[in-house]
Formats: sequence, structure tokens, C-alpha cells
Amino acid sequence: MSDKVSAIIEKYNADRGQLVSILQDIQDEYYYLPKEALIKISETMSIPLSQVYNVATFFKAFSLKPRGKHFINVCLGTACHVRGAVRVLEKIERSLGIRRGETTEDRRFTLETVNCMGACALGPVIRIDGEYYGQMGTEKVEPLLDSFE
Repeated sequence: MSDKVSAIIEKYNADRGQLVSILQDIQDEYYYLPKEALIKISETMSIPLSQVYNVATFFKAFSLKPRGKHFINVCLGTACHVRGAVRVLEKIERSLGIRRGETTEDRRFTLETVNCMGACALGPVIRIDGEYYGQMGTEKVEPLLDSFE
């Protein structure tokens, strides 16, 4: 791990102003921010570990817990809710064997819910790796999940 983290830091010339970009690249590599990586950043860039940790926990996009390769958001906003989003969420939970806020054992998927994605006309909506899938129904869940390696 240390070599990959060092390479990412070097890519940004250990520029303290690029800390967020460095954290993003590390998370892209490991799907979360490992403790060892935060320590390596702190030591290499002479940034207090508390400051690195503060940045890593300030942004919701970062995770200190291992996440899956594919990140699923299910919208539970009003428009999606009345169109069956809870049934879609329950189908995803059953299909993956996890509940919201959890990651599959093989670290293939992480499942989260959000209050609104701003795509109400397409509800119910889920987002996987930033891609939106609208008018979801329980019958569409398994084929969609199977399309991700």
C-alpha cells in the first residue's frame, strides 16, 4: 500500500494544496481511506494527522470504512417514495444480502440512501457510481446489479 500512496503523493508533488485531490485518488484506488494512507500522507507531507483526518471526515464523499467497488444510492425522497422506492431498496438489500449503510463481504457493493437526487420526474431513482437509473422497479434490480462486475 505504501508504494501506491507514495506514488499518488508524488503525482501531486506533495503539494499541501492538493490534499483533497490526493485523498480522492487514494479513495479511488482502495474504495476508502485506509488509516495507513492517512498516516503516510501526514508523515510525507508534514501535515498534522489531525488535519488530514479533519479533511477526510469533512467531505461526505470520503469514507474511512471499507466500501464496495460500486457505490449504490437509493433515493427515498417524497416523489421516489410514493412511486415505490422502499420496495426497490428492500429488493436491493435482499439481492445483495446487506442493509443500507453496509458493504457486501466481497466489497463489490456499498448501499446508501439519500433524501433527494433532484431527479424526481424519473422516480424511483437509484445511482450507481454516479450513473442514474430512473423508473426503477423491483424487476429491474437484479439485471442491473448483474451488469456490474
